[in-house]
Amino acid sequence: MPQRDTARTLRGLIDVTRLTRAGGSLPERLGKLAETIGDSLGYETVAITLYRPAWDDFRVVAVSGREQARETLCGLTRTHDDFAPLLDDHFLRRGAYVIPAGAHDWSVSGPSFTPPVEPTPDDPNAWHPEDVLLVPLNATNDSLLGVMSVDEPASLRRPDDDEVDVLVAVGEHVALAIEDAQAAETASRHAASLQHLLNVSSRLRESTDVNEILQAVVENIRRALGFERVSIELTQPDGSGFTPRSSTGWGSAGPPPTGLTPTTLGPLLDAEYEVEGCYLVPFDVARSRVTRIRYASALNGCGPHAWNRHWLIVPLTDREGTLQGFIWADDPGDRLVPQREKMQALRLFANQASAALETAARFEEVQFLADHDPLTRLPNRRGFVRQLDIETSRALRYGHPFSLVLCDLDGFKELNDRLGHFVGDEKLVRFAGRLTDAMRRTDYAFRIADVVTTGLRAGDSAFRIGGDEFALILVPGADADAGVVIERIRASADADEPVNASFGVAVYGEQGDADDLFRRADEAMYAAKRSGGCVAVAA
Repeated sequence: MPQRDTARTLRGLIDVTRLTRAGGSLPERLGKLAETIGDSLGYETVAITLYRPAWDDFRVVAVSGREQARETLCGLTRTHDDFAPLLDDHFLRRGAYVIPAGAHDWSVSGPSFTPPVEPTPDDPNAWHPEDVLLVPLNATNDSLLGVMSVDEPASLRRPDDDEVDVLVAVGEHVALAIEDAQAAETASRHAASLQHLLNVSSRLRESTDVNEILQAVVENIRRALGFERVSIELTQPDGSGFTPRSSTGWGSAGPPPTGLTPTTLGPLLDAEYEVEGCYLVPFDVARSRVTRIRYASALNGCGPHAWNRHWLIVPLTDREGTLQGFIWADDPGDRLVPQREKMQALRLFANQASAALETAARFEEVQFLADHDPLTRLPNRRGFVRQLDIETSRALRYGHPFSLVLCDLDGFKELNDRLGHFVGDEKLVRFAGRLTDAMRRTDYAFRIADVVTTGLRAGDSAFRIGGDEFALILVPGADADAGVVIERIRASADADEPVNASFGVAVYGEQGDADDLFRRADEAMYAAKRSGGCVAVAA
């Protein structure tokens, strides 16, 4: 009868210890461990099964020994229910589970491998081909990482206590190898996240193109954190909803709009589901709070740790806490609910996106103020001069006349002196609003665009060209058309609006230049002011 080779066992333990920290992919490392354990401890077959959190099951990932065993067992999956009767305290012996032949009905446990060994009759210590020896692979926190099974010992004897102790010790090293590989994978993801965060940070320093930066954010979230589909939706200017701005993983068509509004988003941002500034909402909860769900995750798992159509929303806010939009991350490649560390990284990416939006807003504001008045938000004198030159050239080329209206607020200095500059500024803002409102109501072929957002363009335009001086360019125009607009401006005043204005109108024909047109409108305005009337038209 074969005897145990102590020296071989010790060498095997040393090899197992070395392989525990040897590096490489986890399946490769476990394959080598299974071979070493079989060779050194004298077992024909060694199988290592890993727990899969995404599926809440166990899968055989490494088998050494007989080819038939590998063909039967590799890739085999079992559930907790399959293992429960085997990992019963009734079979527990010195940290391992020894299940003798006949103690379990294997027909209810799915496929299994029985070695081609003839049982020895009348010898209670002889190894029976249906004997099973399982070693649990426990993490340092005692959670079950997997199970190692050994079969067909070279001695053809059931293991004694010393041999069981050796197997349990070896199992502890295998568990360490699993934890080490998983920790290395986590560290690698963290390093990748940091590198991708640095990439986005460099974009912030190098580019003022917010679209480019937001696209870098979603792409780096996908690469670093493993979400197959990521999009950013930004708040619409009127605050009524959100518009997809940047995305990755959705193909050329882009992501379907979530259909969320700031009002419907609110119930999803529930503190109960908040992790590191991100909101991970179970699908059933999201469905109960959002009337229409336009997309459900494709990469789902099952079990308590699995992603199952969750909604992961990361709000984007500015420094004042105003909602700018949100990041929507979906379809994690590992099919697992993200852990806290991944949520922290996702929040950092969201902070980068918020910083990009703030930087872009400041840059756009600087550009805007180059041609606009900061108080009334109307184009300023610089913008007026440029637009007047454009309209003059267009009228000269195409024969389309237009009107220039200059206006000056009557008694504004006295009002400022009496009530203060704060009240005066309010009056200027209100008067600028009256100008733009009056032009938006005209029936010209070219109607006014949104002055605040478009700046210079063909069409009716209002400008603040001095302290209390304003100008209107009306295209196409004649003095009658200008009179309609001026009358609407005057009619918009109410009892609480004591400021009146004098208007001068000049129409550009097919001769002269911008300076001449301005001079004639200016003279007409002062003529109106001197005569005590409201409007004067240049000859």
